[in-house]
Amino acid sequence: MRIAVTGGTGKAGRWVVKDLREHGHDVLNVDNRHDGADHGLTLLADRADYGQAVEALSGMEAVVHLAAIPAPELRPPAETFRVNALSTYNVFAAAEAHGMRRVVWASSETVLGLPFDTPPAFAPIDETIEPRPESSYSLSKLAGETMAIQFARRTGIPFVGLRISNIMEPADYARFPDYWDDPTIRRWNLWGYVDCRDVAQACRRALTADWSGAGIAIIAAADTVMPQPSADLMAEVYPSVPLRRPVEGRETLLSIDLARRTLGYEPVHRWSDEVSMP
Repeated sequence: MRIAVTGGTGKAGRWVVKDLREHGHDVLNVDNRHDGADHGLTLLADRADYGQAVEALSGMEAVVHLAAIPAPELRPPAETFRVNALSTYNVFAAAEAHGMRRVVWASSETVLGLPFDTPPAFAPIDETIEPRPESSYSLSKLAGETMAIQFARRTGIPFVGLRISNIMEPADYARFPDYWDDPTIRRWNLWGYVDCRDVAQACRRALTADWSGAGIAIIAAADTVMPQPSADLMAEVYPSVPLRRPVEGRETLLSIDLARRTLGYEPVHRWSDEVSMP
């Protein structure tokens, strides 16, 4: 397919672009920074400008929308919401204008209630949990999920939203041992993470999965950032949170069961491939 990747020079985007190109797709990187390739870059000066989005995505059959202010507290809250919500609308509207076959886009684990200063209702957390945005960033992502439902209803285009966990590149794993002596350091997202290469896999699979309408799926690694069993972590840090089912070993507490069933997603990268277990 001819696929545009917005934010294709970012932390996740560069791995997504690389993976899609390696799998034979014609990929256009839509970003304001060059990705170093000899082709496939469209400079987008203002992601919140509808006209630029329509022009940049012309001729594309699908889009993977990753461009955003990527976290809370990088910009003033109102600006974070404005840029993220408006740019998502513009990409969705451009997909409608061009009659695209598929939209895949990055929602966020933060919609689930991160940071979990208030304990979650249950674990492992799955897509049935009530959204609880705690920042303008997470609220912008929840707004995107609502927009996707309405665009899919009106247009018939499938919209696949990925609630992506904390993205790690291989070099990032060197700092994981700093977490191990204190389970509260990473309690803010139930010790979740996901490898950038598995994010790329998820995006690629979402482009071709049997999917209709709009929906979301959590994308995380199969394990946690910790060496301890996941049930022990919950018992120590969140003793009042019920486990809905038995949790095996170091299994992720951000359930990826839906992504496995609907997208064929199966994470293959773990921090223990890069850092020795204690």
